[in-house]
Amino acid sequence: LRDFLLVYNRMTELCFRHCVCNLNYRLLTGREESCLDSCAARLVRANHRLMGTYVGLVPALLQRRAAEHGAPAGPSGPPASPEPAPGPAEP
Repeated sequence: LRDFLLVYNRMTELCFRHCVCNLNYRLLTGREESCLDSCAARLVRANHRLMGTYVGLVPALLQRRAAEHGAPAGPSGPPASPEPAPGPAEP
């Protein structure tokens, strides 16, 4: 949710700065509205394309990461304790 809100706020800021040039009126002009619509549409399409590419790449990245971490570097299990286990001492 946080990432979505960050993207939405950034898009709003970019399009507003690009399209709104006169703050003397309460309502947007037709030209400003049109500019904002096309700006937002472009950014949404770009975001969809990026997310589509990301979703396509993630499985390969996860498989590679699993393969790297899946091969044990040494013996598995807890490390051997240097101290003898508690119990009766052997003669």
